[in-house]
Amino acid sequence: MARPITLFTGQWADLPLAELAPLARSMGYDGLELACWGDHFDIQAALASDSYVREKRALLEKHGLQCFALGCHLVGQAVCDLIDERHQSIVPAHVWGDGDPEGVRRRAAQEMKDCARAAAKFGVKTVTGFTGSAIWHSIYAFPPTSQAYWDKGFADFAARWTPILDAFDAVDVDFALEIHPTEIAFDLASMQRALDAVRQHRRFCVNFDPSHLGYQGVDYVKLLRTLGDRVRNVHMKDAWWDRGDGSVGVFGGHVSFGDARRYWDFRSVGRGMIDFEQIIVALNDVGYRGPLSVEWEDGRMDRVHGATESAAFCRRVDFKPSGVAFDAAFEKKQGDS
Repeated sequence: MARPITLFTGQWADLPLAELAPLARSMGYDGLELACWGDHFDIQAALASDSYVREKRALLEKHGLQCFALGCHLVGQAVCDLIDERHQSIVPAHVWGDGDPEGVRRRAAQEMKDCARAAAKFGVKTVTGFTGSAIWHSIYAFPPTSQAYWDKGFADFAARWTPILDAFDAVDVDFALEIHPTEIAFDLASMQRALDAVRQHRRFCVNFDPSHLGYQGVDYVKLLRTLGDRVRNVHMKDAWWDRGDGSVGVFGGHVSFGDARRYWDFRSVGRGMIDFEQIIVALNDVGYRGPLSVEWEDGRMDRVHGATESAAFCRRVDFKPSGVAFDAAFEKKQGDS
């Protein structure tokens, strides 16, 4: 059986779920990875009301859609970040509160614990998301930055996230970090360091998204093969890089997505530089049978057109692994002369 093709709804949160669900089905999707913003999935409403959970499931089932994961990126970002005015626009009002940075971080941590419980109640085993980072701002290492400074950042991450991961463990749900710039882990080396920081916690898993790795120069297939036993969700998202006019580098030049000067940008799935053939081979090799979830972003393309072609591309590129050796027919049976 081929892997289910799902759509991450984060970039579609301007649409009510009742409108997005039939649209997603018409675009060729088998399910939705529901974002915990817009009206797509409300953590507190799910915990407070059994009917809310039933109605969400009924809406999906009405349109022949499944759900394998919830996306809780925005609140997760606030758990470890150095909080500023930008965060007010991405977290719920009850998490922002009075805006005191430490209060925001603590309320965000509680919301992530609640998300684990809401996911279990909804019947999904994976929450994808971000962690935030107290040390991302030091990425360039100037003023001179010691390993001791970075160690404190990973210690801060461990102190804030270990109790969250324990809450996930209590309800048998995995947290899958989208390895991504601005998070505690943004490449293979930093993810391995983050795993060490939380003592290889079994609930600290991976939402594999190659688009954030390729333009950094990270070998995303190596990352997949190295961390394959922790992959719980896969974002099918494409990007190109080294395609600007030479005036903007990999750090972005403070220009917006879609600006033709950019060194890198996102592309509709199949139109960028990510090698999805190699990714499918690696996913088969590591035994991943979960959904391929399209996270569609392409600032130059109509999104319905792009999401439709992305679903079709995923179906074409995906294939199930062989159950036999290709040359088994040539092997002599035991006892044959």
